[in-house]
Amino acid sequence: MKTTLEIPNTIFRRAKSAAAERGIPLREFVTEAVKDKLATNAKAGGKPWVKHMGKLKHLRKETARINRLIEEDSEKIDAEMWR
Repeated sequence: MKTTLEIPNTIFRRAKSAAAERGIPLREFVTEAVKDKLATNAKAGGKPWVKHMGKLKHLRKETARINRLIEEDSEKIDAEMWR
């Protein structure tokens, strides 16, 4: 299918140069770039936060320690003082 795209001059020149360095037509280079972008978006599944899941796992022990300290300090509060 043929189409017309408006690409900023600087990006067009970089794309044309990159295609020439790889020895492929600009059409093929753009097609590959679009395929790569679509594949990347499909992996994320519309949930970009998924790639960050589990990154703070190493802080679980520290979180538990802090929660324990908070709980211990909460028990020291004089209930009469807050009435």
